[in-house]
Amino acid sequence: MSNYFKSAALVLQVACGVQLFNNYVAEFTWCFGPSMLPTLNMTGDIVGFEHLTQRFSKLDTGDLVVAVSPTDPSKLVCKRIIGVPGDKVVIDPVSPHRQYITVPPGHYWLMGDNLSNSTDSRAYGPVSGGLVLGRVFARLWPSPKWINNGLEEIVEFS
Repeated sequence: MSNYFKSAALVLQVACGVQLFNNYVAEFTWCFGPSMLPTLNMTGDIVGFEHLTQRFSKLDTGDLVVAVSPTDPSKLVCKRIIGVPGDKVVIDPVSPHRQYITVPPGHYWLMGDNLSNSTDSRAYGPVSGGLVLGRVFARLWPSPKWINNGLEEIVEFS
């Protein structure tokens, strides 16, 4: 009987360790749909996202994040941060009539990489920072690769 309790205690410890890791360090989720083409596949990718950047640093423009959908809280979305609190961003960069908004404190402006087929902040406005779960660091499946900040530095020649 003591072996049973030792095994049960070990299973409980491992389960608690996994739960703590998922809540405070990193976890995995599916991202699917056309909004993040070509960065992510439409048929579904498994991505790893970490919680440490939000706790010890800050999320930055260009970071790919996983967030709770503002329109359907039962779903998660993968989107890119286009504006952080205080940034002035164009509401819809493909619209011929440019309108701007200043991202309010504690919020982010999120957009998909595939602007022609993405439901994002253009539809639901700035997203509360509390809905952002973490920064994507890697695509794990189907073809593993590290995911870096999606912005490229512009070098001006003088």
